Amino acid sequence: MLRRSFLALTLLLTACQKQETSNANPGEPLRIGMELTYPPFEMQDDSGKPDGAGVKLAEALAADLGRPLRIVPMEFSGLIPALKIGSVDLVLSSMTATDERRQSIDFSEPYAHTGLALLVGKNSDVRSIDDLKSPGRKVAVKSATTGESWAADHLPEAKRVAFTEEAACVQEVAQGRADAFLYDQLSIFRYQKANPETTRALLTPFVEESWAIGIRKGDDSLKTRVNDFLARFRKDGGFEKLGEQYLADEKKFLEAQGIPFILR
Repeated sequence: MLRRSFLALTLLLTACQKQETSNANPGEPLRIGMELTYPPFEMQDDSGKPDGAGVKLAEALAADLGRPLRIVPMEFSGLIPALKIGSVDLVLSSMTATDERRQSIDFSEPYAHTGLALLVGKNSDVRSIDDLKSPGRKVAVKSATTGESWAADHLPEAKRVAFTEEAACVQEVAQGRADAFLYDQLSIFRYQKANPETTRALLTPFVEESWAIGIRKGDDSLKTRVNDFLARFRKDGGFEKLGEQYLADEKKFLEAQGIPFILR
């Protein structure tokens, strides 16, 4: 009986500790992990200050929770490990909510919907993802992204080269060293516009994805509050305003193509 009572007390104390973690002191900073190399979502302005649609979303979330915001910059591959060990409270970094990632962390409701697209050489014979399934193809991917994992699972015949920076992937294609760069739709659109003489964009997504905010497993109270915020932010037109501020050209282009805008 004594052992059972001790076990019950231990479980109760653990539950209380989790509750205290979720309902942190309003004065404590909300630490959000983010890779600041992904314009126009997460980036730095000319003075080095965090900026972008994702940064503004993080600022609005922190204000809604009544906590000062502390953005913790790091490489994308380090975001989930940092969340799991408690170095950050949330991850907001254009992260796709995949089944694989859900094994180690939780996610909020989606705040963006996009898909994987292709950047290919200007004179390339690649017309769709199926053209990359034949032997001898070479694809560039960013490390720790869904583009890398998708290529590993679905393009076994292709040689994969992985980089930590998107710019290196773009250069592989622009200089003819890779047949394609697999990445999200809006980034492919922007990189093609920046390299019109050497690249071509295949923007019809071959995989649809959604982005969400990463939350440590078991922090259900914070998850509920984040989801409540996203619902209010959406209802108040917050995502539409972010699109107009940071993605006006992309929004106009996608709507002209009959493709729903990413932030919704």
